[in-house]
Amino acid sequence: MSKPPTNLCIVWTSPQREVALHMAFMYGGNAAGRGWWEQVRFIVWGPSQPLLLGDGELKSRLAGMAEAGVELMACKACAENYDIVKDLADLDLNVQYTGTLLTQMLKAPDWSVLTV
Repeated sequence: MSKPPTNLCIVWTSPQREVALHMAFMYGGNAAGRGWWEQVRFIVWGPSQPLLLGDGELKSRLAGMAEAGVELMACKACAENYDIVKDLADLDLNVQYTGTLLTQMLKAPDWSVLTV
C-alpha cells in the first residue's frame, strides 16, 4: 500500500475571478493555514496572470496566502508572453520556468497537483 501525498501544488490557470476567489485562493489559504498539507505551492499560470495584476482583492488574498505559508510562484514563460515578468515579481512571486518543476511534482508520489 502506497503512502498518500503530503504536499500540494495548486496550478491556477483560470481567467475567471470567481474561480480564483471561491476555489484557488480559498482552498490554497486554508490548506496551508490549517495544516492540511505539509507544503503548499501556488503557481500562477497563463491567463490568471493578467487577472491577478488588475485585481486588488486578488493581490490582497495572495498576500494572505503568503502569510499562511504558501510558496508563491508564477510561470515565467507565460509571464514573458504577457510581458509582465517584473509586475509579477513585484508581487513577491517567484517567477521562474515551471514546466520541469510541474512535471517533477506530477511524477512524485509525495505531491498532489490541483489545476484550477
